[in-house]
Amino acid sequence: MKFLDQAKIYVKSGAGGRGCVSFHREKYVEFGGPDGGNGGKGGDVIFEAAGNLNTLIDYRYQQHHAAGSGRGGAGRDRSGLGGADLILQVPVGTQIMADDKETVLYDLHTLGQRILFLKGGDGGFGNAHYKTATNQAPRHFTPGYPGQEREVWLRLKLIADAGLVGLPNAGKSTFLAACTAAKPKIADYPFTTLSPNLGVVKLGGKRDGTSFVIADIPGLIEGAHDGYGLGDRFLGHVERCRVLLHLIDGTDEDVAANYKTIREELKAYGGGLGRKAEIIALNKCDALTQAEIKRKVAALKRVTSKKINLISGVAHTGVTEILHLIAGKVKPPVSAAE
Repeated sequence: MKFLDQAKIYVKSGAGGRGCVSFHREKYVEFGGPDGGNGGKGGDVIFEAAGNLNTLIDYRYQQHHAAGSGRGGAGRDRSGLGGADLILQVPVGTQIMADDKETVLYDLHTLGQRILFLKGGDGGFGNAHYKTATNQAPRHFTPGYPGQEREVWLRLKLIADAGLVGLPNAGKSTFLAACTAAKPKIADYPFTTLSPNLGVVKLGGKRDGTSFVIADIPGLIEGAHDGYGLGDRFLGHVERCRVLLHLIDGTDEDVAANYKTIREELKAYGGGLGRKAEIIALNKCDALTQAEIKRKVAALKRVTSKKINLISGVAHTGVTEILHLIAGKVKPPVSAAE
C-alpha cells in the first residue's frame, strides 16, 4: 500500500429534516387537531483513530465526504429518521488542520480516540409542536437546520519511540532491517528510502523483555528545510519520538561536516527536534581500519561532546548495544521506590 501522510478533504454534516404540517382526520373524531411530526437530526461527522491504518491513501482518491441528512416529519406525530453519522477512520497520530495547514484543530494520538468534528443540523418542528390553548390549529412549521461544512488538511505523524536520522546512504534502512522484522528497500544509491518505515525492536525474553517502535525516514541533505532533496516534510514523523539515533556514514571523509549538516537541519525545522535526546553512531565500521576509526571519532569529538558509538548494520556489530541504549531512553527503568 502506498504511503501518504497528507491529504486535503471536504467534509459536511447532514442537514436536519423539515417539520410536517398535518391534521388528524378520522371518522367520528370531530376535532382531530394538528399532528405533524418533527424532522430528524442530520448526521454528525466523527473522526476516529484506528489501529489498522498507517497511511492516508484512502483520502487521496475520495476528497468529499458527507453525513446523511435527516428525514422530514410525517402525520400522526411521526418524527423523521435521523441521518446516519459519518465516521472517518484515520491512522493513530493524525492531525486535523485548518485550511492554512498551520492551525492544528485536533490531534488523534490515542488508539480509539474519537472527535465530534461537525455536528449535524437539528430537525425542524412540525405544526403539532406549536399547538397551544389559544392556537389549536397551527399551520406553522420550521425547516431543518443546515449542516456544517469545512475543508481541512489531514497530516499523519507516525507514533514511534525512536527515530533514525542521517544523510542519504548513512545505513538507516540497513540498521532497521538488522534490528527489526521490517523489510525496507536497500540499495547503493542516495534516497533509496522515499517514505518512512516503521519497525518493532524486541529485546530480551517474552516475560522480562522490552520492545519499542523505531522509525526510519528518508535521508536529509543540506538545505532540506528549504526543500532541497526530498525536503524536511518527513521530519514530522520523528517529532513524537523520545530519542533520535543519528547515524553517520563512517566511509565518508568529512564525518564532522556530515554531523553538523544534520544538526543544523533539525534545528531549522523546529518542533523541538534540536533539543531531543540524541544517540550518535558511527556506522559501517566494518569497512574501516582501526586507524581510520580513531581519526574519525576524534573528528566527531571536536564538534560534539556526546559519546560516539561504533556499529555496523551489515555485520551486526554493536547493534545490540545501541538498541539497549535506545531502550534506556524510551523506557527508563522503574525505581525501587515505585
